[in-house]
Parts: sequence; C-alpha cells; structure tokens
Amino acid sequence: MLRKLTPYLFVLPLMLFIAVFTYIPIVTSVDLSFRQWDFMSADKPFVGFDNYRVLFRSDAFWNSLWVTTVFAVISVPIRLGLALWFASALTRETFARRILRGALFLPSVTSTVSIAVVFSWVFATDFGMMNGLLGVVGIDKVRWMQNPDLALGVLIFINTWKQLGYDVVIYIAGLQAIPQELYDAAAVDGGKKAHVFRRVTFPLVMPTTYFLLVISVIEAFQVFTLVDVMTRGGPAGATDLLVNRLYQIGFTLFDIGQGSALAVLLFVLLVGLAVFKSRVLGRRVHYEA
Repeated sequence: MLRKLTPYLFVLPLMLFIAVFTYIPIVTSVDLSFRQWDFMSADKPFVGFDNYRVLFRSDAFWNSLWVTTVFAVISVPIRLGLALWFASALTRETFARRILRGALFLPSVTSTVSIAVVFSWVFATDFGMMNGLLGVVGIDKVRWMQNPDLALGVLIFINTWKQLGYDVVIYIAGLQAIPQELYDAAAVDGGKKAHVFRRVTFPLVMPTTYFLLVISVIEAFQVFTLVDVMTRGGPAGATDLLVNRLYQIGFTLFDIGQGSALAVLLFVLLVGLAVFKSRVLGRRVHYEA
C-alpha cells in the first residue's frame, strides 16, 4: 500500500502549492464575481450576474477588448515572423551567432519595469532619443505617447522587442530538430530556398509555431506592466488593455466584484481562443509527406 502511495507523496507538495496559488484563487475569483465587495466591508452580498451586466454595458470594457484584440492581432504575427526569420539565420553553430542569440534573448529576461522606464525616455517628446534622431533629418518632434494613433504602436514595438529573443530560441530548437537529410534531398532535387522553406522547413516547424502562437496570444492579452508604467491606459483609452482595465476597476475603484467578473471573462476568453486554435491548427501541426 505504501509503495502505491509513494509517487503521490512525492508530488503532494507541488500539488498543494498549485492548489493554494492557482486553483483556490480561481475559485475565489469566480465566487467574488457574483458578489459586491470593496475590500473594506466585511459583508459580500450576492448580486448574481449584476457585475457582468455592468461590464457588458460599459463602453470602457468594449474599448479595452477592442484595443487588446488589435494589440494581439498586430503584435503576434510580427513576433513570430521576425522570430522565424532570425532563427533561420542563427541556426548554425558559430561564435558570432551565439553572441547574437544572447543579445536577442537578453531583453526577455530583463525587468519589464526597467524596459518601460528606459523607453519612456527614448520616446519622450522633448528630450527623447527618437525625436533627437528625427530632428537630425529635419523632422519635427513627434508626440509618441500623447498621440492616440501612435501610442499603441509604440507599445507593440516595445513588447515585440522584449519577447522576440524567447521566440527565437524556441524556434532555433525546432529548426535544429529537423533532419539534415531532408535538406540534402531537397538540394539534390534542385529545390530553391523559398520552395524548401515552404515544403520542408515550415511544415516541420509547425509544432513549434503552434506552441509559440498559443503562449504569445496569452501573453498579449495579459500585458500590463508596460501600460501601467508608460501610459496608464491613455491617451483617450488608446492603450487601455484588458488587464489594465481590470486593475483600474479592482485596485483603483476598489470594485472587487466587477474586477473579478472581468478576470473570469478574460480567463474564459483565453481558454476559448486556445480551444479554437487547437481545432483550427491541430490538424496541421504534424507534417505529412
């Protein structure tokens, strides 16, 4: 009997850790989404679906959903496309390529707060490096973070720069797993680089692409620190991503019920996107000759 229980005893501490910091908070958030609470009151009256109804009637919520969708739709393809291009160029093992890999990967392990502060200076209107460079070629100062048409693009650029190195490393691992014999056979058949990439490389790297697509979409819908440090959701709600809206509701307005409702909606949305991607791309993940 003890021998049968031994494996479960080994994983018990980890399961307890996951339960305390993952499953219990999820269940608590779902419960709070049906209640009214402001952190101060000891009472948490049950209000049913009122928190959800308030969210669905809120223009700020729909704006945040739209801004987050635009952020994900633009940033994810750019990230994955650039990552595959860089990975293809850095696959072979040389000293210079190893240095470049490290340089690309470094931003992904750098503090997001530090990155946000530095780029706040870079894109500052009066003394920023970007406007300094534009001034050299005679272009007037651009209000990068104060223009609703530009602010979200700046955040997409910064987030892509930060996350690109991680995607490149994962893609390199996927590319190195492709048998060299397939490339040799394609070379013997006279295949051009574009044809070899379309017929050999891309299909065989689809499992890696699928993995990166899932985690990059989830990451795009959870971006918060860049927004909190650089824009606070402005100007005019142009960078008010969903997690920033959740923070404003829950920890600025202290409406924990409505904030929990938004967290539940975000969870359901991400699960739905993951299921949709598995249904649409699942059949293409494994290459068939």
